[in-house]
Amino acid sequence: MNFLAHLHLAHLAKSSLTGNLLADFVRGDPNGRWTAAVVDGIHMHRRLDSLSDKLPEVREAKQLFTLPTRRVAPIALDVIWDHFLARDWSILHKEIKLSDFCLMAEQSISSDLASTPENFRQLNQLIWSQHWLERYAHAENLENVLRQMAQRRPRLASLAECYHDFVTHYADLEALFYRFYPQLMQRAKENRL
Repeated sequence: MNFLAHLHLAHLAKSSLTGNLLADFVRGDPNGRWTAAVVDGIHMHRRLDSLSDKLPEVREAKQLFTLPTRRVAPIALDVIWDHFLARDWSILHKEIKLSDFCLMAEQSISSDLASTPENFRQLNQLIWSQHWLERYAHAENLENVLRQMAQRRPRLASLAECYHDFVTHYADLEALFYRFYPQLMQRAKENRL
């Protein structure tokens, strides 16, 4: 799961949006470093990552990538899942428009930013000012997203080539997303994530 899915599922579970977004910036035990709600959100994010990595649909999706890109497929898939969620937001979350959800998430997280690492604050500035989550809805934007991710981390250079796999297997990836994501939504609503 990437940014949008983590925020969406956290919202459904009534979990801390800050904690769920912050988790990738936290190493080790977060207890005592943030409020209990943020710590619970960090733990939810970690459980969700562990769960999603083991889903049969995610394992099947990895096999759709070419051998040169398969090693980074899990990272590309996180962005791809966010694409389908953003594209079909009005179907999957009818209660609020995606733009309004993003504004609500930004406002919720902004109240906790002072106690977060600088790189997390910088990321938030980019996510909200450049409307990353809303832009995920357009498939053609993923090519640039994957290229930028590849440029930031040289060992992940093959991410730049994942866009071809995404376009080639678009329908299969969409079908796999719809096999597992509604189940994750239900688990979030039942606080089972």
